[in-house]
Amino acid sequence: MVRSNHEQPYRSRALKLFPWVCARCGREFDGKKLSQLTVHHKDHNHHNNPQDGSNWELLCLYCHENEHQRGQIRDLPNESLSRHEPERPFTPFDQLAKLISRRKL
Repeated sequence: MVRSNHEQPYRSRALKLFPWVCARCGREFDGKKLSQLTVHHKDHNHHNNPQDGSNWELLCLYCHENEHQRGQIRDLPNESLSRHEPERPFTPFDQLAKLISRRKL
């Protein structure tokens, strides 16, 4: 995967701030597979990079692609959202304490 130059600084920051877990599917990453974990901008603005990471979430390649596909479908003219996958309640850090404690072991 080729990364643009502007992604590097916020990627390293995001990897320091967040557990190495996909915020959508919960898959854990480490070692060589860490390259499959991407930084997603929640507001889709790659220039909005607050130091606290509030506009970022770590997503695996598959969930990141799915997120952008859903956004493209949502932006199509004359499309009814009810015909597409409904939004489901999502709590990416539901088990954060458990993941952090496991990482410290």
